[in-house]
Amino acid sequence: MPLLQFTDRGIYCKRAGIYIDPWKPVDKALITHGHADHARYGHGHYLCHHHSKPVLQLRLGTNIEIQTVTYHESINVNGVTISFHPAGHIIGSAQIRLEYKGCIWVVSGDYKIEDDGLSGAFEPVKCHYFITECTFGLPVYKWRPQKEVFDDINHWWQKNKEAGKTTVIIGYSLGKAQRIIQGLDTSIGPILTHGAVENINQALRNDGVSLNETIRVTADFNKNQLNGSIVVAPPSAAGTTWMKKFHPYSIGIASGWMGLRGARRRRSVDRGFVLSDHADWIGLNQAINESGAEYVIATHGYTNAFARWLNEKGIQAGVESTMFEGELSEINEGSGGKAVNDEVQN
Repeated sequence: MPLLQFTDRGIYCKRAGIYIDPWKPVDKALITHGHADHARYGHGHYLCHHHSKPVLQLRLGTNIEIQTVTYHESINVNGVTISFHPAGHIIGSAQIRLEYKGCIWVVSGDYKIEDDGLSGAFEPVKCHYFITECTFGLPVYKWRPQKEVFDDINHWWQKNKEAGKTTVIIGYSLGKAQRIIQGLDTSIGPILTHGAVENINQALRNDGVSLNETIRVTADFNKNQLNGSIVVAPPSAAGTTWMKKFHPYSIGIASGWMGLRGARRRRSVDRGFVLSDHADWIGLNQAINESGAEYVIATHGYTNAFARWLNEKGIQAGVESTMFEGELSEINEGSGGKAVNDEVQN
């Protein structure tokens, strides 16, 4: 029997009696990171990287039972050695390594190869079996360097300021928003935040994470603070009455899906910036090659196409179904996701 199995509750290690990122309530859960499709309510005990703890408590409540570890710290559960390693996806994200009798499995969760200067650099982990996402597992997805993308964002912000417009940029409240905040040129103007973003910011700051200064937009917000400002907001804020206070404004969205034809139009935004917290085609292949894995399991994304590509390259690969959504969960926050799902399926 393999060390890990895919069940209706999640990825299961029977030997240790634990699940990794389970989507149904279980007694013991290892959590790769704090996004809602990987960290759900109802588990008896959570084990995660220490930077994920404040996020889980914010989202799931302070009464949940959480144990934390640092990167590379090992724990032993019934003979299975478990350790967490940097995934580079968001702050606190981890690949989870499990070893039993010399056989090593790695559950990568979500990851990206480019070091964003905030989430920690992705670390290749040697293994026999590698479970990988493939959210962007087609050759068409190739990311530009982060610096070039932020140069575009900051130039857009400066132009809006000169035109007397407030700049609004949309990014998922956990991960993308903090990455945007750190990449902005604060000499242009102040950074304002939606409450959902600022709640995450404060939880991370309380845990020792250093972020650029931000100002929460409150009900009694002073419109004079809009002069030359940029507002960082989650997808759920787009199209709501909350946005009216920023008129006149120009709105953009940062997501890997902005590279798709028509995605910006379907999201009704002025600008789309291709900025993803997931590995592109090159990054996925690099991670798998550096793992040295003998067998790869593809989950959430272009699974069949990516597994076929790996098999053609001589790397044994298969596909398993999960309830993980990759960047769909990020761009669809509060929106139902119809536009992006149509684009992906077509």
